[in-house]
Amino acid sequence: MTGTVEQLLSHMPARTGFDLPYAEVREAQLAALGERFRQAVERIKLVRHRAEEAGITGIRTLEDVVPLLLPHTAYKSYPESFLTSKRWDRLTRWLGTVSSQPVDNIDVSGVEDVDGWIAACEAAGHFVSCTSGTTGKPAMLPASKADLEFAAREGVEAVQWGSAIRAGDKRIVAGFAATAQTSRNAANGGAMIQAFVDFTRIPAPSDAPVITIGSITRMIELRKAIADGTAAPEEIAAFERESATRQAGLDGALDAAVEHIIASRSERLMIMAMWAPLFQLAEKVRARGLSAKDFHPENGVFLGGGLKGARLPENYKEYIYETFNLSPEYIYQMYGMQETQTSMARCSHGRYHIPAWMVCLPLDKEGSSLLPIGDEEITARAAFFDLSLEGRWGGIISGDRIEVDFRPCTCGSPSPSIRDTIARFADLEGDDKIACSGTVDAYVRGVA
Repeated sequence: MTGTVEQLLSHMPARTGFDLPYAEVREAQLAALGERFRQAVERIKLVRHRAEEAGITGIRTLEDVVPLLLPHTAYKSYPESFLTSKRWDRLTRWLGTVSSQPVDNIDVSGVEDVDGWIAACEAAGHFVSCTSGTTGKPAMLPASKADLEFAAREGVEAVQWGSAIRAGDKRIVAGFAATAQTSRNAANGGAMIQAFVDFTRIPAPSDAPVITIGSITRMIELRKAIADGTAAPEEIAAFERESATRQAGLDGALDAAVEHIIASRSERLMIMAMWAPLFQLAEKVRARGLSAKDFHPENGVFLGGGLKGARLPENYKEYIYETFNLSPEYIYQMYGMQETQTSMARCSHGRYHIPAWMVCLPLDKEGSSLLPIGDEEITARAAFFDLSLEGRWGGIISGDRIEVDFRPCTCGSPSPSIRDTIARFADLEGDDKIACSGTVDAYVRGVA
């Protein structure tokens, strides 16, 4: 890690990164971007290719960064045949185009499936987190051990900046969610438990089936084969059995979560869930005749993720808050994405704040030009550079439309912030095209 990057990251442990005005950190961010670029152009093949293609030899302005940003699709730019044909050597070679670490120490002999490949990567010091997606082709996000450690610590500090929940509270953990097993999820979840929860009173694991990237991918591939009419009868029968087993496990896990949260209702809870499963939990609790009056007034909640396609009533948030007696100061929400690792914590005025080591780059809809940063709120395609990332390039163009303001927030924090109106371009318009995605795909396919 180098000078200015280290200076900006040093704000994380003290939670001061959310309290710095943009004007105060702008030059430091630019210098830190230059440091990260000089490192990456030597280590990350895709970044070097993008720099050569755009004629970028250094970062002098924010505009210089834009051609170097990767579309969020870059991390799933490998051919799907690498998975279906079990070409783990080729998938490893592809990983080498987006990773900052050499991949020649990854031993893929004996690897049978994508879960085995991820384990082989981890054994060699490459911590690959995957998004399950909905297409059957997961994004592969390489990270270093230092990345996992930073993200875990940063997540805990962000909770304490954005809420009254505090490390050492020794709360009773509660909630219901089906989370894929990845190194990042394990590190972040473990840090949250250690910080906020009485880990001597964690309920026994449920009977829900273990969710891995491989199991999700197999299910989605089989769904596609059934839809295409290419699935064999025995494959369809196996799919139906596995689906029924998985659903029964999830139903049992939900029932167990209901019993646990009701039994613990007089104590301070730490509820960790996404909106849709938490609404299911609230409905079950209400059906048992319980509501806010029956729960502790200092219950905390970590709410992550969007609705993920779930259809909930308009008042679903209020319904959840009123079920579990949740007060605003104990509700933690954040904005983030798998391709980065920094949390943008929600303030008391409902805006997501951007810490000093996270550079926000508001782009036009096509993702090709930086919009002017001035004294008004900007509607833009969200792009970010996460200066904390070491295992991969920190610059990403997202699929999100945001409204970002670089002026101080009415909550009192002077850092840039994003209005709580974040939407996916794909949901708004049915399709989403980022200008540079085609050239990135062409390059990595040629190398891998």
